[in-house]
Amino acid sequence: MVCMQLTRRFDRIMILVIATAVVFFLGCLVKINSTQTFADSENSLQNTRGAKYVTFYDDGNKLIVKTEAATVSEALKRAGITLGAGDKIEPTLESIIDVDNFYINIYRARPVIVKDGENQRYLMTASRDAKTIAAEAGLLVYDGDKIERMLNSNFLEVGIAEVYQITRNGGQTLTIEEEIPFNEEIVKDYNMKPGVSEVRQLGEVGTKKLIYEVFYINGAEISKNLISDEIVREPVTRIVAVGASPIEKKPLTASMGRNRYTVTLADGRIIERQETYYDLPMAGVMHYCGGGNYVVRADGAKVDADGYVLVAADLSRYSRCSIVETSLGLGKVYDTGEFVLSNPEQFDLATDWTNRDGR
Repeated sequence: MVCMQLTRRFDRIMILVIATAVVFFLGCLVKINSTQTFADSENSLQNTRGAKYVTFYDDGNKLIVKTEAATVSEALKRAGITLGAGDKIEPTLESIIDVDNFYINIYRARPVIVKDGENQRYLMTASRDAKTIAAEAGLLVYDGDKIERMLNSNFLEVGIAEVYQITRNGGQTLTIEEEIPFNEEIVKDYNMKPGVSEVRQLGEVGTKKLIYEVFYINGAEISKNLISDEIVREPVTRIVAVGASPIEKKPLTASMGRNRYTVTLADGRIIERQETYYDLPMAGVMHYCGGGNYVVRADGAKVDADGYVLVAADLSRYSRCSIVETSLGLGKVYDTGEFVLSNPEQFDLATDWTNRDGR
């Protein structure tokens, strides 16, 4: 009897030990899986090659993940976060995730009612500034007017919408902020592969403040005159670097007529390349490489829809539609000519330098 009791007690102890081990194992498994998805420690980041911390602030909710997404748009998709109509996000969806500890702010749109006397406007907006909300509702708030968030006293009438009330005080001036678009600058980098590009500096829009003097008749606005124009923030130029061949340092020009330089071919041969130019309508050869129209670039070179300079070459050496390097940038072989009989390595570049008729 004593042996049977000891055996039963031993069995219960073994069952307890095994159960404890299973619980511990499952706990470790959950911890491992969560480490692969969310960034809660430095070790989790080290276990994922190329991954970066990305923190989402989603209207008060915070989510930290580690991801190999290259852009904000891709990070949202991988995190399973969707944007609704009217939602706003900072930075933009196209922004590149290029640093660790990258932050993304999401502002969710909510229903808002703006009251202006008898006029009442309903909208969905993610903005928080009262004046901006009024502008989105199509209402102008003059200097001296007040716009305040009101207590929702009639839930049955407006539901869960926020309510803003405009109080008109007979303002005589109107201040408006406008965006100043940024420019784009293209720079050539001779250390990058031709055809490759990268953004060296993100562009940022600027802002300017415009103040108008407003004139009324019987309470109705009839005209306004600009009395002040002030730049609040200068725009930042977007800088894009494009890979360029060293031969582009000495480009073909109309006055040059003929350009000579040495170039190393893909098979390792070093040859002397000669470039000339011609000015003929090119519509007859565009069908060879998928059709489409060509345009005259600002410098006078004729380029296809993809931006390749139209090139005539020896088709036995450079097949039609192949991509080649020229001193005017990457080109595509569309045409040929009798010049190849005397110089099979010559390129003839299509330009508008002779006729100057835009075609």
